[in-house]
Amino acid sequence: MALFKKRTVGKPGEWYYCLEHKKVEEGPECPAKNRFGPYTSREEAAHAMETARERNLEWETDPRWHDEAGKDRTPDE
Repeated sequence: MALFKKRTVGKPGEWYYCLEHKKVEEGPECPAKNRFGPYTSREEAAHAMETARERNLEWETDPRWHDEAGKDRTPDE
């Protein structure tokens, strides 16, 4: 008996963006490693790459990750 069942059919209303095929899918059609989601709407999934770019930019420019005091610290401090 398998410990985890592979879900082959998605739930209606779950939307994903497939990174490999560069398309929106209802329900998970492709492996989890190749998709973003789930999203609540097709429109939201269609903008997945734009959302990811915006979030990456926010993280890259977040001053909490680029503070001067933390640059000289060792991981044990």
